[in-house]
Amino acid sequence: MATTPNDPGLVTPESDGPSKSAAKKEAKRLEKEAKLAAKHLKQATNTPAGEKKAKADKEKKEQEPAFVNTTPKGEKKDMSQPMASGYNPIAVESAWYDWWEAQGFFKPQTTENGETKPEGVFVIPMPPPNVTGSLHIGHALTIAIQDCLIRWNRMLGKTTLFVPGFDHAGISTQSVVEKRLYKAEGKTRHDLGREVFLGKVMEWKNDYQARITNQLRRLGGSYDWDRVAFTMNPSLSTAVTETFCRLHEDGIIYRANRLVNWCVQLNTTLSNLEVDQKQLPGRTLLNVPGYDAKEKFEFGVITSFAYQIEGSDERIVVATTRPETMLGDTAIAVHQDDDRYKHLHGKFAIHPFLNRRLPIIVDENVDKEFGTGAVKITPAHDPNDYEVGVRHGLDFINILNDDGTFNENAGEHFKGMKRFHARREVIKKLTDLGLFVETKDNSMQIPICSKSGDIIEPVLKPQWWVNCQPLAAEAIKRTRAGELSIGPKQSEADWYRWLENIQDWCISRQLWWGHRCPAYFVRIEGEDIDRNDGKNWVVGRTVEEATERAKILANGKNFTLEQDEDVLDTWFSSGLWPFSIMGWPEKTADFSQYYPASVLETGWDILFFWVARMVLMGIYLTGQMPFSEVLCHAMIRDAHGRKMSKSLGNVIDPIDVIHGLPLEQLHQKLYEGNLDEKEILKAIAGQKKDFPKGIPECGTDGLRFALCAYSGGGRDINLEILRVEGYRKFCNKIFNATKFAMLKLDDSFSPEASAKPTGNESLVERWILHKLNIAATQINTQLQQRNFMAATTSAYNFWLYELCDVYIEAMKPLTDVSVPLQTRRSAQQTLYTCLDHGLRLLHPFMPFVTEELWQRLPRRPTDPTPSIMIASYPTNFRREKDFDVVLSAVRAARSLAASYNLQSNIQLFVHSQTSKEIDLFRSQTQAMITLIKGCSAVNVIEDVKALPAGCGSAVINSTTTVHVLVKGLVDLDAEIAKCDRKLVLARLNLEKIVKIISQPDYAETVPSVVQITNEEKKKTFETECATLEQSREMFAKLANS
Repeated sequence: MATTPNDPGLVTPESDGPSKSAAKKEAKRLEKEAKLAAKHLKQATNTPAGEKKAKADKEKKEQEPAFVNTTPKGEKKDMSQPMASGYNPIAVESAWYDWWEAQGFFKPQTTENGETKPEGVFVIPMPPPNVTGSLHIGHALTIAIQDCLIRWNRMLGKTTLFVPGFDHAGISTQSVVEKRLYKAEGKTRHDLGREVFLGKVMEWKNDYQARITNQLRRLGGSYDWDRVAFTMNPSLSTAVTETFCRLHEDGIIYRANRLVNWCVQLNTTLSNLEVDQKQLPGRTLLNVPGYDAKEKFEFGVITSFAYQIEGSDERIVVATTRPETMLGDTAIAVHQDDDRYKHLHGKFAIHPFLNRRLPIIVDENVDKEFGTGAVKITPAHDPNDYEVGVRHGLDFINILNDDGTFNENAGEHFKGMKRFHARREVIKKLTDLGLFVETKDNSMQIPICSKSGDIIEPVLKPQWWVNCQPLAAEAIKRTRAGELSIGPKQSEADWYRWLENIQDWCISRQLWWGHRCPAYFVRIEGEDIDRNDGKNWVVGRTVEEATERAKILANGKNFTLEQDEDVLDTWFSSGLWPFSIMGWPEKTADFSQYYPASVLETGWDILFFWVARMVLMGIYLTGQMPFSEVLCHAMIRDAHGRKMSKSLGNVIDPIDVIHGLPLEQLHQKLYEGNLDEKEILKAIAGQKKDFPKGIPECGTDGLRFALCAYSGGGRDINLEILRVEGYRKFCNKIFNATKFAMLKLDDSFSPEASAKPTGNESLVERWILHKLNIAATQINTQLQQRNFMAATTSAYNFWLYELCDVYIEAMKPLTDVSVPLQTRRSAQQTLYTCLDHGLRLLHPFMPFVTEELWQRLPRRPTDPTPSIMIASYPTNFRREKDFDVVLSAVRAARSLAASYNLQSNIQLFVHSQTSKEIDLFRSQTQAMITLIKGCSAVNVIEDVKALPAGCGSAVINSTTTVHVLVKGLVDLDAEIAKCDRKLVLARLNLEKIVKIISQPDYAETVPSVVQITNEEKKKTFETECATLEQSREMFAKLANS
């Protein structure tokens, strides 16, 4: 990496930056300002139609021709042309990405012998987006944060690697392609067959991988594209096969016939993490996928019915929230101490619809106080009943087909009936037989498929499972030992809670798209072998290896191998991501140099889906934590706090924010997906409400900066597009400020070899360099702390409130032709340093506009750095606080002038009690006149008696006051009353501080630094009281004269 000579890349912390609480207050203030600006912008649109038309016509006339990028791909943009008249993000952001990539800036920077650099290594494995569809704004947040960290560490001189990639997303991708296939051709995957259908899915994958790649590039992610990975690439597939076989050989993966979460709509098993729990307060009518849209079914109720006791007129009443499952009942359980049923122990009830006897069993887990105290047991369709069935050796009767219809075990009458139609029919038949008792409201949760919205059914199926307990125990031990940090702290607490209660993981999926299980059933000739028993299966990295193992199992008999039709859970392959992308299980150079990774940054919502599984797999397979830090960002919601949803019309494509999109085109994009007409109309209504004028053009830099500015450690972000547009205006401010500043760097200007101050700088120069140093210190510290909101605030404040508002204004007289050349050159050098380093500070957040403007700056004589991307991060400068006193006087004068509505010919008087401050203010009168709009003179006085009558006053500190001449311009009685009000408050403040200082043992118990601060406050309040008394007396004399 090329660096600027004599410019160290990392600053050291300084003590005079704002505190954490002050930073938080400043962040809140900026957010409030942004919202207020957005509100004003919205109000500005509510102008009369005539004004709107006139304004639109004017803008149309002034509009420049649409930008066309003429830079050949991969070549550097021609910067010899004059800067554009205004900031155009599309023009500014063109060509740079292709040039960066062509120059190899995205690749890891190593030493001459190919080793990683001594400054360190920083690696981020990009969370692979699903090839299901295009990226949304949540992905843009991920990219903004990750690329910010990568670019910052690259500029710190480290060897950095940002690996891009894509996830095949088994369930989601297969589902969306199946829907598209049926919508377009009226066919199912079974009509095409496995191979042809997989070809269709691969076409979809290639299309959307290309779309996502374009989005990633447009968002400025500095990925090493030569290392791009896909979870089903040959090398990553080899890693999946190796993992399955190794874990099976070690007894971690096993086969078992157990209850799984079955999604009828998707026709596959799901893990517990893919099931949402929907809370119902009571009786609720719901639509269910796979049924007519007009048909609703009853949930949130508990149904009671009776079973007849065999050989008796007695009945036993049970209750259930799923009455249709009674067709799979194999027992009734009661508590052994329940006197109501002791006479029934060991007896049988008769199933009313089936030729089945149900034993009445006793079980200590039955709650005799709940309901009737008698519980129907359906071992094959309920997790709790499954455990009861295992304990008592009950029959496990599966009544459900994979498509959600009932099978022959449910009886001839119910065979082929859909499950929720069967629910109604069961209640009807029970009523006909006089066995129905009642239905009551019941607050409850129902399991919902997070992918399809279908009601999940517990079903007994033979599947492959991972025993997670030993893996989780090791992960907990290592995390507690400090090998992994998780932020924010709330996520760390969730992490331990989940790992400590982890359950075995079902990894079988009844899909076609994905990694097919490398497991084979050994069918031995002449033997009746149980397919559900894992002992009759072998695994193999190749068919040849599986065959050799099958030979041992068959013991000389003829056999055939039948590979499992199922594929593996997507998260199984994703769990290998940090090391499979580095070539594991092979010992590659990438694996040895870039594994483990430095940071895994992702959303908190997939901490367990993905992050935990990477840790479990990484420790077990490589012996190392796959990364040392997990950073969880917030979930992006719309401006109303709603979750992003296509059916609500609030899903935002980041490219639409970058380029802008009219409302009609937003509507049109809805027709590209799988939404039905009803959902499209609902989404259109949502878009009209949220984006009445479409989405404004914000540019990549404005979007990235906004997303980082939103990242303050919370769990949710309510995104407002107008706030993003506000940061586009910040880009405009930077562009125009740099353009103006460049005018001050004439053709004869050449930057010095070093950015170090010469010692001959004026006070305002020393002050701005001091502020630059503070900003650099803060941003480095804040990025190290992963506080992106604070870091963007520090960068924003430096550029807007210190460089633009103060220095660029204050230096105008210093660059006048009448000023000595040495003074002029010094001001130019300081301006150059601020622009150079100020742009570098911003680069990790705003890569494009900073490169565009930095390329406009001349280089220092011995600096060959070709791009801001590989320039060093800003350095330390000498501390300078004196100008803060001057600036305080300027701000007080501005405030006084505003309160008296003075806009021109402002006469300012500064009174100080110390010779040092008197000399300071006298040396800065020209700068003060420049910074105070409408100021015609600044008079520095030593004796307060020299102050003319009729001045409004303000206190700066205990030794300095400022005064603005207002004689003849104000209502004297009103000014006297104002002084009286201020005096009451000032005296009250003085009394409070005196009371504190006068407390017994004050000198012994209060820290010395606090005592010094309190003494300064006391002196300031005394000065304020004296000044107000003097002003009141002066206004009173004028009133009586």
